[in-house]
Amino acid sequence: MIPLSLRQIATVTGGRVHPENAAEVLIEGTVVTDSREAGPGSLYVARRGEHADGHAFVGAAADNGAVAALVDHLPEGAGVPCVVVSDTQEGFGQLAREVVGRCQESGGLEIIGITGSSGKTSTKDLMAQVLGRLGETVAPIASYNSEVGVPLTVCRLTPDTRYLVAEMGASGVGHIAYLTTIAPPRIGVVLNVGSAHLGEFGSREAIAHTKAELVRPLPEDGVAVLNADDAVVAAMAAQTRARVLTVGRSADADARATDVRLDERGRARFTMTLPSHEQPLPVALRLHGEHQVGNALAVAVVAAELGMAPADIATALGEADPVSRWRMEVHELPGGVTLVNDAYNANPESMAAALRSLAAMSGGGRTIAVLGEMRELGAESVQEHLRIGELAADLGIDVLVAVGPGAAPVGDGYAAATGGDPGRRQVHRPADRHEARALLGDLLTAGDVALLKSSRDSGLRLLGDEMVQGSQGAEAPQRGRV
Repeated sequence: MIPLSLRQIATVTGGRVHPENAAEVLIEGTVVTDSREAGPGSLYVARRGEHADGHAFVGAAADNGAVAALVDHLPEGAGVPCVVVSDTQEGFGQLAREVVGRCQESGGLEIIGITGSSGKTSTKDLMAQVLGRLGETVAPIASYNSEVGVPLTVCRLTPDTRYLVAEMGASGVGHIAYLTTIAPPRIGVVLNVGSAHLGEFGSREAIAHTKAELVRPLPEDGVAVLNADDAVVAAMAAQTRARVLTVGRSADADARATDVRLDERGRARFTMTLPSHEQPLPVALRLHGEHQVGNALAVAVVAAELGMAPADIATALGEADPVSRWRMEVHELPGGVTLVNDAYNANPESMAAALRSLAAMSGGGRTIAVLGEMRELGAESVQEHLRIGELAADLGIDVLVAVGPGAAPVGDGYAAATGGDPGRRQVHRPADRHEARALLGDLLTAGDVALLKSSRDSGLRLLGDEMVQGSQGAEAPQRGRV
């Protein structure tokens, strides 16, 4: 982080330094909310979480090297100086905003905000790798896209940082608007509006209203990058004063992808046309899934806006690797089985994209979809799960494994669409991931491609890890690049 004294932090947050003679203590290390991640020079932010009060761990943070803590009351036996504020989360946001302001004043910091119902993290990872060729780039670790994750990311800025890629998620109205006050973007990317968190928002219209919170505050000299293939996102052009650039396969998109195809490992290839560059460019991604095409186009438009040459953009896109866990993470297991762990999260749109990728990866063996519950879909949950089962059947998926009671309608939809064919089109219904692992141990054979897909709390990402770890010893599995 940019070095700040406790006196400066107290001024920014409206807090007070305790003890007063510690006002010149300097924070030169990381800012953390987990005491285990503290190190020399760290500031520990004592948040009140759902399951624990961070004030109980101030001493542990000090033991790990933290030199101060941001708190809302003085904990007993803290062991380090504290900045005491009325609300720790509010103070954390104010501190992060100060860091952004200082970086902007020192010159040249560009902030790119990314939101969408799905694909945010993959796009963020891709954006960071491409923009990293232009200058020092800071992007979130994993899916740090909340009121905690964004300040943590911002506090990693240095005086040399040129680009901040801020992933912005929401589970309610106003969440993204708040995040844009901490890291105000000049460039905003809206990928899609789907059904994620439908149970919390109540309607797709409410989700769209919240995603548009990213583009409404963009400045007049800013840029809104919108998905031309999503009518709800494209309509956000009317809600921003920034210049609008659209991306997609639509004929009227400013940046277009044509001739899209997947190779035998589900990696997208396409021809890219960018604004103000008439010469089409071939792009071959190392990332898995057709849905990565739209993500790549959004990154390409941002990179072009920031001065990267089109040919260099195509090269950078093609050389970018998978980064974050459990997102189309491909492993070759001993025995000739391909395992695709895409179970970080799921909604109807991302589930459909993963199934299409699975269908494209068939290489003569069977395609096996191991699907868990898609959570937070509200009243539409049963119907959406049924549709996913029907889609799996329509795509010719050979075997469907519906894990747990929440995924039961997926199996029902698949069985109804296949007419209960007792041949290759099988349906299995294990009660949990442990039963699913035992089933797959007997079911999988050489040449099979198995997809794991579910919402995070449904746990199939852990099943994937267990299968990979269980295969180690015979032969180390390959991850990501195959």
